[in-house]
This record gives sequence, C-alpha cells and structure tokens, in this order.
Amino acid sequence: MESKPEKITILHLDSNHPTLWEQLEQAGFTNEADYTASKQEIEAKISNYHGIVIRSRFDIDAAFLDKATNLQFIARVGAGLESIDCVYAEKKGIQLIAAPEGNRNAVSEQALGMLLSLFNNLNKSDKEIREGKWIREGNRGHELDGKTVGIIGYGNMGKAFAKKLRGFDAEVLCYDIKPFVGDANAKQVALKELQQKADVLSLHTPWTPETNKMVNAKFIDAFAKPFWLINTARGKSVVTADLVAALQSGKLLGAALDVLEYEKSSFEQLFTEDTMPEAFQYLLSADNVLLSPHIAGWTFESHERLAQVIVNKIKAIYFEEEKPTAAEKHVTGIGGVFFKSKDPKILRDWYKKHLGLATDDYGWSFWWHDKEGNAAMTQWSPFANDTKYFEPSEKQFMQNFRVNNLDTLLEKLKAAGVTVVGKPESYDYGKFGWILDCEGNKIELWEPIDKAFL
Repeated sequence: MESKPEKITILHLDSNHPTLWEQLEQAGFTNEADYTASKQEIEAKISNYHGIVIRSRFDIDAAFLDKATNLQFIARVGAGLESIDCVYAEKKGIQLIAAPEGNRNAVSEQALGMLLSLFNNLNKSDKEIREGKWIREGNRGHELDGKTVGIIGYGNMGKAFAKKLRGFDAEVLCYDIKPFVGDANAKQVALKELQQKADVLSLHTPWTPETNKMVNAKFIDAFAKPFWLINTARGKSVVTADLVAALQSGKLLGAALDVLEYEKSSFEQLFTEDTMPEAFQYLLSADNVLLSPHIAGWTFESHERLAQVIVNKIKAIYFEEEKPTAAEKHVTGIGGVFFKSKDPKILRDWYKKHLGLATDDYGWSFWWHDKEGNAAMTQWSPFANDTKYFEPSEKQFMQNFRVNNLDTLLEKLKAAGVTVVGKPESYDYGKFGWILDCEGNKIELWEPIDKAFL
C-alpha cells in the first residue's frame, strides 16, 4: 500500500488537466498554484517548494535553480526539457520529469493529417470553393503509397508517426543520433541515405544545439529529390528563409508547419515586433504551405494523458512500490528458438538421426527444472520459409522468452514505447504476447503452463 509522503509541497506554475492536481492531492502531496507571478517573484519564494510542475511559462536557468534550495524535482507537462538547464539541475540532484509518452499519439496523428492534406490540396481547394472557384485539375493530388518517408528523430514521436504509416504501402526510413533504434516500422539508415531516398521528411527532434537551425539551405540541397517537409517538433530547427527559398525554387514541394522559428519559448506567442518577417509573409500566402499554432499533441485526450504520466512519475519518486526494483524479473528463461527452414521435416529428421533429438511435428521439447524444482520446457522449432508467424519481422528467426505476469509486462513495455504486435492469446499451455525489439526482431513472450505438456 502507498504511504503518505512526508510533507512534499509542489508549486504549479501552469494550469493543467485537473487530474494532475487531484491525484497528487489524494496521494498526500501539498499543491499550491501561482499562474500569474513574474519569474522574479517566483524566485523569491521557490525555496519553499520541493517540486515544480510547469509547461513552458518561462526558462528555468542556473540562477533560478540556485534559489530553489529545497527543490527535489521539476516536472514539465510536455515532451521536451529544453527550457530547463538540465545539466545544472542534475548536478544539484534535482530529478527531471517529462511526458513524451503522453502526447506522442496526438503528434503522430496531426503529422499524418497534415501530410495527407498537403498531398491532396485539401486546404487550398476548400478555400477556393468558398471563394466560388471549382478547380479540379489544379488540385490533382499525390498518393502516399509508393513514396519514401524519412523521419529524423526516432524517439517517442518518431516511432508513433512511423506506426501510423503502417497502413500505407510506403517505405519508411529513420535517422537518429542513437544507434539501434529502428524497428519493424522504420529502417534506421545514415542521414546521407535518407536524403538520397526520401520523398517526405518529418522532423521529430528535440531542440538542442545540434538541431538548432538544422534544416538550412545546405541541408535541403543535400536531398536528391524534391520533397515535402513536415515539422511538428521545434520551430527553431528550421531556417524559415531557407525553407522559403526552397519552396520558390521547387526543391521543396510543400511544407506542413505546426511550429515556427518565430515562436517564443513559452509557445504562447508568435510575434512581439511590429514588422512581420518577409519569409513568414510568404508562408501566409503560399498554397503549398499548411500552418497550425503549435497544436500537434494538443488534443483533449493528450491533455489528460500528459497529466496522468506526470502524476505517475512524481509518485514513483516517493513511493517505493512504484519504483522498478532489481528483484522484479519478468523474464525467467528461454522458452523457444524458432527459425525458418527450406524443409522443416527433412531438417527435423537430420537432427533426430545425427544429434539424437526426440523430434516431433513441432520440433524438439527440451525439459529442465527451474530453481523451485518445477518441470519446465524449452522448444526448438524449424518453420517453413513462407511462414507468416514471424511477421511483421522479416528476420529468419524468432525467440520465445518465458515470463511471469505477461499482462503487466506488456503494459510496461507499451508505456516505454516498445512495439507490441497484436493482442495476447491464451491456450491450455499458457498465454502468449509478441513484441519487436529495437532491431525489428519479433519476440514471443510466453507465460507458461508447463504441466499441460506432461
């Protein structure tokens, strides 16, 4: 059972879904809100608080953190932490919390919606009809099938977008600074290969020194083909003037921009200057440009989901039973090794003859005893080359792991962004679920009932 924490006082600097406040209160935390005071006024009292919940109201820098002498955590209700001096906060022992799991689905849906709208001139033709114009040939569209979509940034957002693309007959490539993040939904490639092949580029990167002004004239010119650009990530990653030049030259076929270079760090304002940049004026008048006010991820559903993710992560800091422990082991052993074979029957017979395996129509069942002395089984099985059982993986093999508490494990894996394939299935000999690892290998998870085989 949860025990009430010692008095932990949390300052909420932005309004959020009420579930965040309510559940923290129910868990024993003390909530206080200040949605209007200046940063300097907050600094004057921040030493009274153990936690901060913020969206993007202002930057949290070293000077602010020096005054936050009792601060234990900062929770940002959003995907990124770029408005926080993370290095300095971590040096001071302050835990940082974000919630990219909370709005990744909303971002991916908007990215797909904007892309399809661009391809089919939906916004342009809607405007024309409202003006009394009926133009069919001028609004002939493009199909996503047969295109190559390149994704830069293959974390929560990039993976969610790739998953949405599974219903299309399109090649999906991803590039990321981290190795081995590709999966069955996107093949990880070098940036150069992505630029050679992509018809569409979708950005899903955080704003960092490396991604700041990343999409500039040199970057765009490196693409072998004219392409469409989608940006639902951060506006400052794209040099708007270079983007406009590419639109004018035809190197960019169109752009869907949910974020803009000119946004303030709070994301709540666009301009404070009287003069509108010339590049932005062009975007406003271009038929092949789609704009929205930083609302990818801003759905009614994600509003609540973001709050719930933050609640769960704050509680995990203070309640021991919500922390993963080294003793919590789901995988208990190898349940099976499966692989494709030209002729499974001939192969099974060969292993029976030369290695003495007691093979049957399913392969070979190897019996052993777990640490409690219970009889347990591992299966060796050759499958025909045309098997569909390994899909969506294209690999020649598949592993089966014996696990405890399959349903709980699948929930945790899904929350961590792991691709879960299909739905669990139950049989007399146990329950099964399937996932893909970071290289696209299909893994079968088995919660066994070994006695069914005895």
